[in-house]
Amino acid sequence: MVHSFKKISIIGLGLIGTSILHAIKVKMGHEIITFAYDINPEHRNIVSEMGIASFVCDDIYNAVKEAELVILAVPVGSMKIVSELIAPHLKENAVITDTGSTKSSVIKDVNPHLPDNVFFVPSHPIAGTEYSGPKAGFSSLFENRYWLIVSDTKTENTKKLSNFFTKLGSEVEVVGIDYHDKILAITSHLPHLIAYTIVGTASDLEADLKNDVIKYSASGFRDFTRIASSNPIMWRDIFLNNSEAVLEMLQRFNEDLSDLQKAIRKKDGEKLQSFFSRTRNVRKKIIDAGQI
Repeated sequence: MVHSFKKISIIGLGLIGTSILHAIKVKMGHEIITFAYDINPEHRNIVSEMGIASFVCDDIYNAVKEAELVILAVPVGSMKIVSELIAPHLKENAVITDTGSTKSSVIKDVNPHLPDNVFFVPSHPIAGTEYSGPKAGFSSLFENRYWLIVSDTKTENTKKLSNFFTKLGSEVEVVGIDYHDKILAITSHLPHLIAYTIVGTASDLEADLKNDVIKYSASGFRDFTRIASSNPIMWRDIFLNNSEAVLEMLQRFNEDLSDLQKAIRKKDGEKLQSFFSRTRNVRKKIIDAGQI
């Protein structure tokens, strides 16, 4: 029998952290006691006013000392310092997980600092919006979205985590470390890099042309601006910590882009239509999989 977590600590009260708290409150009621902490006192005050956590703690130590599950919902660049801070105060046999978009770096930053009597099981919800901060969270963020548990084996703790994430509304899968980082590099990290670049190029245009870009923005450019408005600290840390996989996917993208440049230069309509038809089918598969 897989037992549930009864006391859960959420460290980091941005979009993901507060959405977890909202989802616990809506879907599990009073079954679970939650402890919440953020380094930003304003974020703590907002969460306290919203009443979505059982306890909002003023220090990180009290936030974790009773928790059976600790969820690190902080930028990946902050995982090391947070792990060092909580390590002496963790309850024996506690399970630690995270919500970071990179896994090799998080494992390297977290594992060495945790005591031997706790269990670190990395994870990552494939869910989010362009908004950030405690007011951005909502209870349905994880519904019908994948939550990846990163582990080589299925253990009692991965089963407990899977059961908990399923209650939040997620589809759960267990994957390997390298697999996760490469998949996220192409499905999330590279699209954000391209969006930031395109919007940056528009921003660098001469003033009168830039104003018209904003004035006459078509849906494609508006979609890029939505993606490029995501949390800059989070994305800075992601690119610094998943650089190898991102650079590999960027090289592949550049090779495909060069092929398209040649097709356009040579006015090769057949090749362009074939390419666009193939990529259109990918969109259909994403819709059919319910990931829109």
